[in-house]
Amino acid sequence: MPTLIVVPPQVSIIGAGRVSPHVVAHDGKAAIRRILPLSLTFDHRVVAGGEAARFLRALKADLQRA
Repeated sequence: MPTLIVVPPQVSIIGAGRVSPHVVAHDGKAAIRRILPLSLTFDHRVVAGGEAARFLRALKADLQRA
């Protein structure tokens, strides 16, 4: 994934990698799931770490519903 750079007046940027199958634990068993790597870069002077974590959690929940 390329380097994400926040350019003012932006305060954050999100990058998405390529979806690929990975073996993960699911209900105590190995399962193959499609994984989408996400990266969030943000300006700490404007956005707190907790806000960024809540945003990523909400984004993940929305993507899992799709």
